[in-house]
Amino acid sequence: MATDNSEHKAFGLWSAVFLGIGSMVGAGIFIVIGQAGAIAGNIVWLSFVIGGIVALLSGYSLAKLALRYPSRGGIIEYLVQAYGEGVFSGASGVLFYLAGLIALAAVAKSFGEYLAVLVGHHTPFYVNLFALGILTAFTLINLLGASLVAKSENAIVLIKLTVLVLFTAAALYYVQPQLLAASKMPPMIDMLFAVGLTFFAYQGFSVITNTVEDMQDPARNMLRSMLIAIGLVALLYVATSVAVLGNLPLPEVIKAKDYALAEAARPAFGAWGFKIMAVTALIATSSAINASLYATTQISYTLAKEGNLPKLYEYNVFRSNEGLIVSALLIVPMILFMNLSQITTVAALVVLIVQGITHVGHLMKIKETGADTTLVALAAFSMFAVTVLTLIYTRHQMPAIPYYLLGAFAFAFFAEVGLRAFAGRSIEKQFVAEESDLLHKIEKIGEVLRKKR
Repeated sequence: MATDNSEHKAFGLWSAVFLGIGSMVGAGIFIVIGQAGAIAGNIVWLSFVIGGIVALLSGYSLAKLALRYPSRGGIIEYLVQAYGEGVFSGASGVLFYLAGLIALAAVAKSFGEYLAVLVGHHTPFYVNLFALGILTAFTLINLLGASLVAKSENAIVLIKLTVLVLFTAAALYYVQPQLLAASKMPPMIDMLFAVGLTFFAYQGFSVITNTVEDMQDPARNMLRSMLIAIGLVALLYVATSVAVLGNLPLPEVIKAKDYALAEAARPAFGAWGFKIMAVTALIATSSAINASLYATTQISYTLAKEGNLPKLYEYNVFRSNEGLIVSALLIVPMILFMNLSQITTVAALVVLIVQGITHVGHLMKIKETGADTTLVALAAFSMFAVTVLTLIYTRHQMPAIPYYLLGAFAFAFFAEVGLRAFAGRSIEKQFVAEESDLLHKIEKIGEVLRKKR
């Protein structure tokens, strides 16, 4: 008879929600808002609305996959389930791992920007020094275990959201209507061009699926935690984008795009407002690094390298130190040499493409997951539609982006081929549906027999 050890699970409903929020908020508000605002102007809030709808569709699909194929492998596991244990799914897994590293580098760099501005030493040397420092600190924290990650997220996210909500509410009171006037609106197509970046602001939601084996009652909590986290973040993003563009003229948003939210606090609240928001940005970006490291460097690395996870995958230094250390080392040159705007765009495109491929694969497994076909199809379509719009915009603004994107795909393909050829590994399914169904039927039969007795 199975023993109920749900009380030993690290993630309840709200721990999972806080983990998702912690992973999303940071990259969105503190990195993307200036860049997206530069494209969409004073209707960037609408870009965040559409980005949130796209995220909800994707989150629905991923939650259904997580319940059918519960594995810490997350998206990588769903790719293997859909496309088999071949080069395509393996390379897609490596690509997703690489996108996670790029996103972590961007968030760490954002932390460095805010701290350098706050201490009055806004130079590339100090930005990089502070970014490397926060990466090192949270690498050590993540070596200590999933329970600590969950507990620290609860405290960090509560502090961060309290300050952001208070700022947004107060800043909305001081909004200058002329800055949001229709006469200052850009063409609507520009708002659509910004959706790729605003979706990237939500991209951390997928980390919730990686907690499925550490989650209390996942059948009840997985989809709920996904929708709650994305919904709360969408409300925050929309309100905050209105507050920022309503308090700061667009040229100033563009000028201070790496720390736009803190700068937007200055007109209404003065120097202290700037400092408080800068400190909140430090908390937010720290939280995003903390949450993302859980899935990216611990799990995606192991799957990319080994092709599988051990049966008893312990979240501790003795089993996962290699992934953390190697991943952190790979992030270091990105922090030192990458342009923040370009690398954020590349990461957004890679995430969109990998998730689009995942949702197409989900359509092939729709009978197994029991998901709504229309919603999953919309999730797949929206991923590729936003990808095309983003590429159209970057063709003139950042012409090197397609080459970076091709480079990422080439790296993933050759890494996969090399691992297969020289390490003799192939990526494997972590969850065998047939075995699970058989065990489930045996348990049901056992329950019936016990009742008859």
